[in-house]
Amino acid sequence: MLHLLTDEQIAPDVVVAAKIRCREISAVSLLHWMDGHFVSASDEEVLREAARQGLTLVSFELKTIPLLLRKWGDRGIDHGGVIFVDGKSFAQNHIGGIAKALVDLWNHRGTQDWKNQCFFLSPRGQ
Repeated sequence: MLHLLTDEQIAPDVVVAAKIRCREISAVSLLHWMDGHFVSASDEEVLREAARQGLTLVSFELKTIPLLLRKWGDRGIDHGGVIFVDGKSFAQNHIGGIAKALVDLWNHRGTQDWKNQCFFLSPRGQ
């Protein structure tokens, strides 16, 4: 099942907008998750705890996270999945577009197991 955790680069309003579009979507912003405990934490710390809680991270971070996931894969370390958002597909301030794509993804692939999955979000969301 898809449970989303948006990182610090994704505006918290994306989660609000996604929940307005689809009340059933399971999504939380890093700023509100665990009372903000992981704000400014390393990608590794966030991904470890997200995996432990069965959350899939949504992030614009295309430099460090893919390298970390490759390293984890080589060592057999699992993650809860990552949905990458590319600045070529969405501007960071395109709240409605990102929210719509996440809801579309939720509607089409929300029941799938996201453990160790990586996905690039597109305006089509599928």
